[in-house]
Amino acid sequence: MKTSKTYKLQFLLLFVILALCFFTNISLGSVSIPFKSIFGSLFGSIENSTWEVIITNFRLPKAITAILVGSGLGISGLLMQTLFRNPLAGPFVLGISSGASLGVALVILGSGLFGGAFAIALASKWSIVIAASLGSFLVLMSVLAVSHSVRDTMAILIIGLMFGSITAAVVSVLSYFSSAEQLQQYIFWGFGSLSNLSWNELLIFSGIYFVGLVLSIASIKGLNSLLLGDNYAKSLGINLKKNRFIIIIATSLIAGTITAFAGPIAFIGLAIPHLTRQIFTTSNHKILLPAVCLFGAIVMLICDSVAQLPGSDYILPINAITALVGAPVVIWLLVRQRKMMF
Repeated sequence: MKTSKTYKLQFLLLFVILALCFFTNISLGSVSIPFKSIFGSLFGSIENSTWEVIITNFRLPKAITAILVGSGLGISGLLMQTLFRNPLAGPFVLGISSGASLGVALVILGSGLFGGAFAIALASKWSIVIAASLGSFLVLMSVLAVSHSVRDTMAILIIGLMFGSITAAVVSVLSYFSSAEQLQQYIFWGFGSLSNLSWNELLIFSGIYFVGLVLSIASIKGLNSLLLGDNYAKSLGINLKKNRFIIIIATSLIAGTITAFAGPIAFIGLAIPHLTRQIFTTSNHKILLPAVCLFGAIVMLICDSVAQLPGSDYILPINAITALVGAPVVIWLLVRQRKMMF
């Protein structure tokens, strides 16, 4: 691992790009707002009250959500790729996204099978968030329970995929008995959205996100040692089970919360670690962790800005943009580099 290089210039450049993307994202939309008015709104000196409401109540929370979602998925992807030493591992390989989808499906599609109670639950604004969180939590607990009796890390990956298959089967059964309206609502949730969060919801989202971030930072030493193999990690005094547990919990908190509040957003968690390694040619997680955090936030802000269709009243699904932009990039990286840094 390269430890002597600090990459100060690269980090400075990323911070500048992040700031530009942040203010550009706030300025774009069906109503174009000049940068001067954006700065005025942030510092309490804007004359147009309509613009102030648009910025304060809609665009600013959405931009902050994009930063949290992009950085969180980038961190989760890095943790999973290092834990499983697999370049194709993403933040949802443990079945977290599938568990969230099952929870949401039970609320949205379950009324077709179970009737009134689920229909009443839909009236609550928090019902989908709570359902997604509980679904992710239950799958996480199942994976953790199995991981205590499994020594092989790759076995946990396979178990997570199997949990995903089970939940997908249940969702298929629920879909079969659901109405077209219910299916449409579920599909729209699957598109992902960054614009549905109020300041109170964003506060809760941020709190859980930062708990996961602290756990991720605490696992940096363990992540670096895992790159050299389990035996080397043991020789350094690393408790493999404890380290694996912390990494799984951190990933689940971040990715599960993102899925609950913003829906299942594809590509970012898989591709961002690879894109980051093109600029930061190191395997040291003291460098990679903050780097993927910044890079993920930048890419998500760019994708959200494209999804806005500036000057138009229409907004494209964020999942469509992340896939259209990201999938070709990942293919290009795999063809160009052939061998990933693991």
